Amino acid sequence: MPTGTSGQGPAGAAGPTPPAPGRQPWRAGDSFLSMWRELAPVGRHPDSGGYRRYAWSAADLDCRAWFRAQAEARGLAYETDRNGNQWAWLGDPLAGDAVVTGSHLDSVPDGGAFDGPLGVVSSFAALDELHRRGVEFTRPLAVTNFGDEEGARFGLACVGSRLAAGQLTVADAHRLRDADGTTLPAAMEAAGYDPGTIGPDPERLARIGAFVELHVEQGRALDLTGDPVGIASAIWPHGRWRFDFRGEANHAGTTRLVDRRDPMLTYAETVLAARREAELTGALATFGKIAVEPNGVNAIPSLVRGWLDSRAADQATLDAVVSGVERAAREYAERAGIDLDVVRESFTPVVEFEHALRDELAKILEGGGDTGRPVPVLGTGAGHDAGILSASVPTAMLFVRNPTGISHSPAEHAAEDDCTAGVEALADVLEGLACS
Repeated sequence: MPTGTSGQGPAGAAGPTPPAPGRQPWRAGDSFLSMWRELAPVGRHPDSGGYRRYAWSAADLDCRAWFRAQAEARGLAYETDRNGNQWAWLGDPLAGDAVVTGSHLDSVPDGGAFDGPLGVVSSFAALDELHRRGVEFTRPLAVTNFGDEEGARFGLACVGSRLAAGQLTVADAHRLRDADGTTLPAAMEAAGYDPGTIGPDPERLARIGAFVELHVEQGRALDLTGDPVGIASAIWPHGRWRFDFRGEANHAGTTRLVDRRDPMLTYAETVLAARREAELTGALATFGKIAVEPNGVNAIPSLVRGWLDSRAADQATLDAVVSGVERAAREYAERAGIDLDVVRESFTPVVEFEHALRDELAKILEGGGDTGRPVPVLGTGAGHDAGILSASVPTAMLFVRNPTGISHSPAEHAAEDDCTAGVEALADVLEGLACS
């Protein structure tokens, strides 16, 4: 199991620190802080200060060992499902109508400390808080860690939850490869897991009565309203599209500009077109990943492959921005003699979290608050396991304030008091759902 004593998050984004002398200890318990300090060093790159916890890597296995240790330390029944997702159960897993909470522990390349781990650590801490309160559970409760949520290694987000929900076929899962050509099944097998069992898991999902995921907000809505915790209303529709621009490789020092079929120029024009389309439609469009062949300093590329990530508040707007980007790319490609293929690699439609569960969370939190203010309800452009599971089980999300709005970066941050508020809010929700 990983060990560590540093209470700091990534460089420039310190994590929660121990209470200073004379300060009142955390009401939610010191368990959050001790877990946070223990998990913080795992997978953190010494140069960037960011995290590289890729699916089925050594760092990911350390995170999984940490999760299992937390479950066993609390006397919870631990198990790994057929898709490598981890579960820690309080009560009978087969009883049904369970209340489940959790998130993920993997990261994007050089990601922040809070995206995913905040939800998992807060889940265990909320369970500790409920024990401190002496509540009696009337429904089974579980904490979960869904595998490969970020998609950093195999290029597809939410692999663990997609497989469980039947939104990723076994055949397509077997075709997933990382940059080194390693397939998902090979990576799982190398990590000691049996890839022969992956696939839909409807029996397990049928046992869940409600899934609540706590997550750091990946924006500044809560910072602008001054609230430490909010409730999610919906996840914007979003997807990833691969643009393959094919030209002709040639010598950079001898080929005249007029004789070149350079796909990099067409790609660059497409990146600018994506920004224009996003501004015109009020959507988001980002080319954040690129692969070049032959990738030589003195060689004109033969292939430039770029991945477009696009999100919008509604489906019509998303369709408009992606269509606009593709149309512009094809016009540029035709003019320059470049061949272009566009492939949609993943897509998630708009997710409206179940209104009844969302309203129940608001009722619980507003009833237990001392501010007299309603809990803000906000949408998000970021995808989550809760969004994937929403087609199969009632789901809801809590967001914890991020004062900078920065995410997927070492600068990602949440203040100690807000983390405390998140744990307490999650404990209140779990008590309202599982102890009533």
